[in-house]
Amino acid sequence: MSWKYAFIGFIAIFTILTVSACENSNTERENASQPSEVNITNVKNSNEIKVEKNDSVMDEIIPKGLRVAANPTFQIGSKAYIHTAHKAGMEGAKATIVGAYDTIAYTVSFIPTTGEGKISNHKWVIHEEIKGADKHPFSIGEEVILEADHMKGMRGATATINSINKTTVYMINYVSTITDKKVTNHKWVVEDELSAID
Repeated sequence: MSWKYAFIGFIAIFTILTVSACENSNTERENASQPSEVNITNVKNSNEIKVEKNDSVMDEIIPKGLRVAANPTFQIGSKAYIHTAHKAGMEGAKATIVGAYDTIAYTVSFIPTTGEGKISNHKWVIHEEIKGADKHPFSIGEEVILEADHMKGMRGATATINSINKTTVYMINYVSTITDKKVTNHKWVVEDELSAID
């Protein structure tokens, strides 16, 4: 008699385990077929980083506190010749003005956080792109932490202020004279690096 009860108990336990395993298997298959929100978010963020770091597209975010110029020499939407060579293919190109701001522009020297060689007299980092900036300008020779991200290894680097220029800075679009590739939202050029197109 006890043998029959034991056999019935064994069958009952085996049945429960089998049903449970099937349910878990189905649930796993359903979960595998549907990407989670975390994965979707990660993919989205990854794509955004690729866009922001593209060599031909500068970071489009304007620093907080940056004042739009009330009466800039070069109006937004106007064209101008570029007379500086912050990067190859820039000098002599025609620029379209997409932003004009009153601020303090600095040339700085720094060692990139990527460990590459020292960059001297980089033009330009503006006041609002330096950590701890307030209403007072930084001084020549002062060490600062950069928050600008114009190139790899710039953000977070320790820099030395080389020169100070209270001016209007411009954000521009232009087509490289070397590659014919459009560069958008380049930061920054100052007034004496531009001339009007007649």
